[in-house]
Amino acid sequence: MGPSQVDTKKAACTTFQLRTRILLSGLEGHTGFLRCVSGEYDYSRSGNPTRSHLEHHIAKISSAAHAFAVSSGMAALDIILRLLKPGDEVIAGDDLYGGTNRLLGYIRTHVGVTVHHVDTTDPSSIIPYINPTKTAMVLLESPTNPLLKIADLALISREVKERAPAAVVVVDNTMMSPYLQRPLEHGADIVYDSATKYLSGHHDLMAGMITCNREDLAKQMAFIINSVGNALTPIDCFLLLRGVKTLAVRMDRQQTTASLVATYLHSLGFKVHYPGLPDHPGREIHHRIADGNGAVLSFETGNKELSEKIVGGTRLWGISVSFGCVNSLISMPCVMSHASIDPATRAARGLPEDLIRLCVGIEDPSDLLDDLEHALIDAGAIALSMQQNAYVRVQPDEKALNKAVEQLVIGGSKSREELEWFVSAPGKVILFGEHAVVHGVTAIAASVDLRCYGLTSPRNDNKLSVHFHDINNFYHEWDIDKLPWASITSLQLNEEHPEELDQGLIDALQKGPLDEIGDDKPQARAAALAFLYMYTKLAGGHRPSFNFSARSTLPVGAGLGSSASFSTCAATALLLLYQRISIPDLPAPSDLATGHLHLSHQGRRALTPSIAEEANKWAFVAEKILHGNPSGVDNSVAVFGGALAYTRAGFGKKSGMEPINGFKSLRFLLTNSKVPRDTKKLVAGVGQLKIDQPEVVNNLLQSIQNISDEARRALADPEMSREDLMSAIAALVRENHGYLVSLGVSHPSLETIKDTTGSERYGLSTKLTGAGGGGCAVTLVPDDFKDELMNDLLAELQSKKFDPYLTSVGGSGLGILSPYEQHRNKNAKLYSSETLGHVTPPDTNSDVEPSLRPYFEVKPVSELSQWAYDLGKWLYV
Repeated sequence: MGPSQVDTKKAACTTFQLRTRILLSGLEGHTGFLRCVSGEYDYSRSGNPTRSHLEHHIAKISSAAHAFAVSSGMAALDIILRLLKPGDEVIAGDDLYGGTNRLLGYIRTHVGVTVHHVDTTDPSSIIPYINPTKTAMVLLESPTNPLLKIADLALISREVKERAPAAVVVVDNTMMSPYLQRPLEHGADIVYDSATKYLSGHHDLMAGMITCNREDLAKQMAFIINSVGNALTPIDCFLLLRGVKTLAVRMDRQQTTASLVATYLHSLGFKVHYPGLPDHPGREIHHRIADGNGAVLSFETGNKELSEKIVGGTRLWGISVSFGCVNSLISMPCVMSHASIDPATRAARGLPEDLIRLCVGIEDPSDLLDDLEHALIDAGAIALSMQQNAYVRVQPDEKALNKAVEQLVIGGSKSREELEWFVSAPGKVILFGEHAVVHGVTAIAASVDLRCYGLTSPRNDNKLSVHFHDINNFYHEWDIDKLPWASITSLQLNEEHPEELDQGLIDALQKGPLDEIGDDKPQARAAALAFLYMYTKLAGGHRPSFNFSARSTLPVGAGLGSSASFSTCAATALLLLYQRISIPDLPAPSDLATGHLHLSHQGRRALTPSIAEEANKWAFVAEKILHGNPSGVDNSVAVFGGALAYTRAGFGKKSGMEPINGFKSLRFLLTNSKVPRDTKKLVAGVGQLKIDQPEVVNNLLQSIQNISDEARRALADPEMSREDLMSAIAALVRENHGYLVSLGVSHPSLETIKDTTGSERYGLSTKLTGAGGGGCAVTLVPDDFKDELMNDLLAELQSKKFDPYLTSVGGSGLGILSPYEQHRNKNAKLYSSETLGHVTPPDTNSDVEPSLRPYFEVKPVSELSQWAYDLGKWLYV
């Protein structure tokens, strides 16, 4: 063989080896056959031509400069979360994929990262959690999975960047894919997709995609991927490239059919979550940031067992936790994809246990609708209406339950509706930590021995009425049948109220029965809204006719929790009527014969924790209606009584409430300045001061935190003498007030009260309580403070146009007057018919003569508490 032949053969071998190496590099990917001068593909874990081609293509359709293909969607999130370090804070949505929630829980526990779950549909809910230096990441989904909530990606990104420039905004775009939504165009820093879903479209591979435009983030993530080794294999890159080629035609077909399915379920009367429906709350925002509505929707049936029957009854819809495939899928998130989230957390975040999620494929729309309809019929969820000649939703039958309620007998022959229920709840005072609590400082709150009282009295005229004595003696009544029942989705006995209020019901009440109440009565209108909301939400098919009267010995609007004590009374009365709570049974007759009642401490602790917790949940619902975003402190004190330490997440502490065991009752003088407050403005002012002077404000907040910690230790210290305790608390009161003045939340009226009580003659320690800017001041009264001095002080405060109340702090919480005849005080002094005179409101035409209402309506405030106490045995939490 000549030299030329040898060279030709060598060249042929070299070409063959090169082609082989390229092929093996693309399909095998682990031996690193291909060697280039630049070293770009020196090892397939670090890079290969197939993956580069895929990443380039995904970056192009995502409006991104960089893209990374990894082994799954969760692997993508894992790479992103590795950018965090201990001490960082993450703000995440409250409606997240279960796997996302699980991984966030892991880094919170093992990495030392703080995670705040908030309602991302309301951008303002995010702002309080943004820390200029600590907030490292904001994690969003839009639409969320599985409730299809919409987050305004553009607005949130802008708000975050303004307040925490270094924070990284991350968006899970799996529900939309780059075809329908490109979050990088709206300010996001990193976007990831589970490419297993729509990008692939065939469920024959697992993959995740990460895209971004920032060079620094791209370098960090590339390093992590190469180090960890979870980059997507070459063969899966090839398959994913194939799937992306049909993304547009698949998505167009899928979302067209999804719109038909959502419209069909909505027309049947189910609550449907889909941004394509006209009544979806985030529809306008979604259409601004996305190019379509997607192919995932969910709906509620009102009953978990019913939902299970529907899911099991379909034939074309495959049961699976995934979505995005050409095949249509059906699932129940709470028992499948989101089962890793504990039930309590699911309930707190408003995730219904009966929720069904539908992921629409490319099958014939008529076949899919027909299969779904047969499943609904077989499960008993819909039935043929002869009047409408169409299928309609079948409401859950509650007649048997209502009969059981009507037959319930307590202490005699009266049913729950025929009984009068008399309840009461204390007010509250913030002893330490006002305003600072908003920023994560612990607040010390305690019950005040001034109470709100609520009384239900039966009617038989199918009307519902309320009488709010402390709101300009407001009285109103409604025809029960004319309430907006068509807009109401009542909660079953075992159902929890979602975290979010039912805005549809609120709107229906505002435009319907509350339209009769003029805008010139905002307080009465708000209280009536809270009451009607709970009445209709709890009702089901049970609609009792009664009057609810509320009176308070608390000064309304002075910052002493009068709203929460009202909410607690209203909620408890309704829960009793609807048998959502039951009071303890009477002891056995043999026990009664000996006078043993099994009730400790004159009724205290007679009401079980389960009763208290249920009452507290609904009191919090009422407070949400009245105040928008309450902390939960006021209603918790009103229900549980005593004293508690409340911490909102932040300032290095976790959110939570803890009772202060062993709290010693203290005497306080509460002085109502009678100056109205603008709480929102005051809170906003402190927030702005913190932005303008962060070091100064943070030092003040730390000082207030130290005060709260010291007060908590002192109040719970059994070894501290009474004298030493009073001296310590007095000093802390003065110090705390000084810091609040520095935060700019005091008021001249409060300073006048402070100067008066702290004068040389009286020498008492006073501070503002609540929001400040008016409202109420609290003054610690030593045990040895002389009565004649107190009388002089009260007179002096009254001469300056203030209203003082001498009371104690730390007493019982929620109380219910026992309905048992054996517990009634037959000798309790009521009014005589001659003294009673005219009673308002007028006669309710009830056949059941009330025994307490006429007296309750006219009893002087100064006598109300003692009169109520004398009626009989009160049961307390």
